[in-house]
Amino acid sequence: QVQLVESGGGLVQAGGSLRLSCLVSGSTFRLKSMGWYRQAPGKQRELVASISSGGSTNYADSAKGRFTISRDNAKNTVYLQMNSLKVEDTAVYHCNLYGAGYSWPWGQGTQVTVSS
Repeated sequence: QVQLVESGGGLVQAGGSLRLSCLVSGSTFRLKSMGWYRQAPGKQRELVASISSGGSTNYADSAKGRFTISRDNAKNTVYLQMNSLKVEDTAVYHCNLYGAGYSWPWGQGTQVTVSS
């Protein structure tokens, strides 16, 4: 069974940076497109960024120019580098499949809190 373990969140001041990691176990990770998603209190989960198995990336407008998604297939890990963080980036961040038509069981996520 696939397990997703997100880490790297925390409390940071506006303008700061964080690097999130997501370790994927139990699957052929290297063949999958992956996404980082976030859910703020009272809001629906939204896609932040995605990366294909070949490394092509796409970003939500809110993330363009500030966030960078990457992957290390040897480590079964996908990353999200977040720079110039804003208060509105505060959310629980999750990784999961992107574009597959289904999701793996969601992990616990990692909380990102940006203070003003």
